[in-house]
Amino acid sequence: MTSSYRPTGAFRKRGVISRLSDLIWPPRSLLSDAIVDRPGVIEAELWGELKFLADPLCFRCGFPLPDEVGPEAICGACSGRKPAYDTARAALVYEDHARRLILDLKRGGRRDGLPVFARWMGAATAEVLAKADYITPAPMHWTRLAVRSFNQAAWLAQALSAASGKPWKPGALRRVKRRKSQAGLSASERRRNVGGAIKASGRFEGKIILVVDDVFTTGATLEACSRALRKAGAAEVHAVTLARVVRPMDISI
Repeated sequence: MTSSYRPTGAFRKRGVISRLSDLIWPPRSLLSDAIVDRPGVIEAELWGELKFLADPLCFRCGFPLPDEVGPEAICGACSGRKPAYDTARAALVYEDHARRLILDLKRGGRRDGLPVFARWMGAATAEVLAKADYITPAPMHWTRLAVRSFNQAAWLAQALSAASGKPWKPGALRRVKRRKSQAGLSASERRRNVGGAIKASGRFEGKIILVVDDVFTTGATLEACSRALRKAGAAEVHAVTLARVVRPMDISI
């Protein structure tokens, strides 16, 4: 049985433009300089080296747990100190390949992987995404935004919104104080550094909000975002990142 679908002029034109663009700027793998057939592709051998996070995970922060624990078990850190967010999840373990993906996005402004990242993040937090009212990015202070010209968390949030159909609010949170970089700080230093720096813009009474960021390191930024949204009336605040640190390593990005 043949399909009755025929591409419209707009679709045909877009296809032609895309093919011409690929001839001039051939798409390259997200993890190497290899030329691939379409944007967002990773070679099979490198794909197999990516470390995706999967159950069992801490019900609160998403840290990997031993196989024998139950579905709502929590890690020692969350048991000792309950996070401000309801849950946090990440798609990838922050290791060499994830580091490259994030640095290319954060420092290089590379956007061709965003649709793929959105699918990964959506899968990592599927249950929350299904019930969320809004998606919002972790904010960047305006002075840093002026220098960089983009907020990678906002790009990720927008891509997740486009993939899921959930509305996103890029200005729901704002950084009202510029603080020093979090790189190299301990967990307690990170919490102090970001304390009072993030505020909600408006009220979110009874809403379920999903906060998006690039990397979960200690969770300090996401906790600050969650506290601000709870003060603004949010009923639930959840978080999702592209990657998270799960063991000691050099995390200065």
